Amino acid sequence: MSYFSEINNQKVIVTGGSKGIGKEIAMSFAKLGANVVITGRDEKLLTKVTAELKKYSSHCSYIVADIQSVHEIYNMVDKAIQFLGGLDVLVNNAGVNIPKPATEVTEEDWDTVIDTNLKGTFFTSQRAGKYMIAQNKGKIINIVSQMAFVGYIKRSAYCSSKGGAVQLTKALAVEWAPYNVKVNAVAPTFIETELTSTMFKDGDFYKDVLNRIPLGKLAQPSDVAGAVMYLASDMANFVTGETLKVDGGWTAI
Repeated sequence: MSYFSEINNQKVIVTGGSKGIGKEIAMSFAKLGANVVITGRDEKLLTKVTAELKKYSSHCSYIVADIQSVHEIYNMVDKAIQFLGGLDVLVNNAGVNIPKPATEVTEEDWDTVIDTNLKGTFFTSQRAGKYMIAQNKGKIINIVSQMAFVGYIKRSAYCSSKGGAVQLTKALAVEWAPYNVKVNAVAPTFIETELTSTMFKDGDFYKDVLNRIPLGKLAQPSDVAGAVMYLASDMANFVTGETLKVDGGWTAI
């Protein structure tokens, strides 16, 4: 039996699944034969990625939704479950960062980051969790950040949101353990994607980041997807309430 063979035919939702880490996670599930629904706000991009997913798993689709709206979250989860015919795994990947000095963060900045990264994660989990509790099984995997554990400049709102998501992971894991619903998180360091390429044009910033990572390089989206596949697999059936750091050793120092 090959590793992760049990992921074949799993029913999976990946929020923020049209680019970067989310796309890599969705593609990894599809390549293992899972049925995947991705969500996001850019329908053109969602359509393109869904076509790529279907090359590996024919029963895949997308739903346009704004993760800051509870109404849209509920509608999205309900539609996805209806399309998939159930739900085995929810990956809360949708997130945002507005890097600014703490003295310049506006109320709108703060609300956008917290509402997406923490509020959105909670209400998506809540809606999916009700279904998983009823069926007495399910896995929720939250994509958080190493910034839940360490501070960094221009990330006061982001660190707050991700720290909250780690505690939320623990709270839901404890509350839903009697229903065989496992809730875990993956905390990546800086990831090398098309989205971060502009950020790393700042040579001093790039050097500072690499100096803080003992492995001496940025993580790849596939590194994060690998951790998610582990948590979604039977190998992690006795793991809940945990945050798996994919940070190259940053937080070990």
